[in-house]
Amino acid sequence: MTGELPAALAAEYAAIFAYGPIGVRLTGAEQTAARAAEAAHRALRDALVLSLNGTGLPPAAPAYKLPEPIVDRAAALRVAISVEEKAGAVWRAALGATAGPQRRQALDALTGCAVRATRWRRFAKIDPITVAFPGKIPS
Repeated sequence: MTGELPAALAAEYAAIFAYGPIGVRLTGAEQTAARAAEAAHRALRDALVLSLNGTGLPPAAPAYKLPEPIVDRAAALRVAISVEEKAGAVWRAALGATAGPQRRQALDALTGCAVRATRWRRFAKIDPITVAFPGKIPS
């Protein structure tokens, strides 16, 4: 087991935690997207737990620090973008350290994070809505 996959598991735990307070500040299609994003991260977490066979898995923390307080819709959208970018960065790092089915899992997860981040940027009316290298955190 590489260190990248336990890091991906920790990122999935953090993403799942974040979507609770994100979804509370959203309505309509945005709230539906938040529920779908949380479900996607839960599915990734569950697949990782199964593929790592429970050996040396990091436990979920009781709470995670959000990048900023989620006090309104705009903050919820900013945090959602950040969550997807950070999770994408962890999955991007896992690409080089994995092979076979785990590499496919990392690529699919990175793609999912990029699509969700794009969706959140569209909701927030951020231009451009896409980034050139998904999973690369700007310096």
